[in-house]
Amino acid sequence: MQDQAQHNNERPTLSFWQIWNMCLGFMGIQFGFALQNANVSRIFQTLGAEIDDIPILWVAAPLTGLIVQPIIGYLSDKTWGRLGRRRPYFFYGAIVTTAALLVMPNSPTLWVAAGMLWIMDASINVTMEPFRALVGDNLPNKQRALGYSLQSFFIGVGAVVASSLPWVLTNWFDVSNTAAAGVIPPSVQYAFYIGGAFLLVCVMWTVFTTKEYSPEQLASFSEDGDSSQAGQEKARINFARTLSVSGAVGVIIIAAVGLIDLEKELYLLGGLLVAFALLQALAAWQQQQGHTQNGFFTVVHDVFTMPRAMRQLAWVQFFSWFSLFAMWIYTTGAVTSYHFGTADVTSKAYNDGADWVGVLFAAYNGFAALAALVIPVMVKQWGIRLAHAVNLLVGALSLVSFLLIKDPNWLMLPMVGIGFAWASILSLPYAMLASALPSAKMGVYMGIFNFFIVIPQLLAASILGLILKHGFANEPIYALVIGGASFVLAALSLTRVKLNNKNIG
Repeated sequence: MQDQAQHNNERPTLSFWQIWNMCLGFMGIQFGFALQNANVSRIFQTLGAEIDDIPILWVAAPLTGLIVQPIIGYLSDKTWGRLGRRRPYFFYGAIVTTAALLVMPNSPTLWVAAGMLWIMDASINVTMEPFRALVGDNLPNKQRALGYSLQSFFIGVGAVVASSLPWVLTNWFDVSNTAAAGVIPPSVQYAFYIGGAFLLVCVMWTVFTTKEYSPEQLASFSEDGDSSQAGQEKARINFARTLSVSGAVGVIIIAAVGLIDLEKELYLLGGLLVAFALLQALAAWQQQQGHTQNGFFTVVHDVFTMPRAMRQLAWVQFFSWFSLFAMWIYTTGAVTSYHFGTADVTSKAYNDGADWVGVLFAAYNGFAALAALVIPVMVKQWGIRLAHAVNLLVGALSLVSFLLIKDPNWLMLPMVGIGFAWASILSLPYAMLASALPSAKMGVYMGIFNFFIVIPQLLAASILGLILKHGFANEPIYALVIGGASFVLAALSLTRVKLNNKNIG
């Protein structure tokens, strides 16, 4: 990294290989993330979970992100030591994630697997959140789309290998993909072992090859984004209205579940609203007492005073990640039941279908890696908002096509569109966001931005199972159609996003 800023106090332009080293660790993280996405539903079903229990079991993943990412973002903003600002979190998070990957496929019971998902996702979030902030810290505006697109490229490459590992081990190395009832197949076990080792190596490469700007250097760079909040007194927030509304709605939902015997998944939604009200009540009390110089109040305050562009992008993220979560938790059930004709987890047809889902997930990530090379050109030609909207609409069409395609071999075709949508979601919203954020709060705002990834996933975990059960005869294929509709809403939400900085490339 160059040690001195340019004369106009902009961040220096980095070489391609400096950006490469900075982003390589994301490939390792994606190894763990892709193994989780492609195999955890399979593990849950193998250990006895019913199809309509899958969403609530998956709640660990988004809920840990909701809690962990803003905390890690806030802490990493204030960290500076021998390993720098963000890299200590890469280092320790990678070690715990690797350990979780080794334990997960050996879970003896469903509750152990559910608990390991909590641990694995928490450690992935500790490792992943500072990577987003690192690109914002180290790159000038004109290179941020490239930086986030390179992260998408590495995510795609890592996920291609990780998602297809069980299939590869079975078809190339004769590792069995079946086992006795209640036992995880050897192909899945070995895939997790390989993934854990690869994750550790990639993240450590970034830790030891990347430098970071000191807090003093960051403070010296001119800010192109909305820096008006940095270093100022915290504005007073009137919590009363949102506190009372969220608390009342949460209590009504919880009471309705008990009184009129609604599905228990709605307890999650009601509980989250009540918890949000309680957090606001605590923040309101701290504000009244003048106890505002702490991490908790800072995060809550920043939620209510986030930059305008961030609020607008929140809706884009909300609908995008609702779609993705529907795809991740229901594709295995959809393909095995709709295209392979079975829900019997001990049958060869089911396990062949589940392996094929791993290949499909590998394919969309492979196409995402290629899309990451094309997306910067799309941004240059069309502008960043239009490029993202086009990719989201292509993703919508691709998810809906699962219902129309009968031959599972042809499911490879919509993976192209899903790959473009995935690569775009992983890069362009962050490039738009980073231009609107002050460096001093890059980590905490990136963590808060994760709320709008997590909240739709929690909502999906609460209601998707109910929608399928009561509206679609418990057929998981329709969860993918719902996901397609949500992608369309995400694209429409982009029309409301106003960007002050035009030099985003």
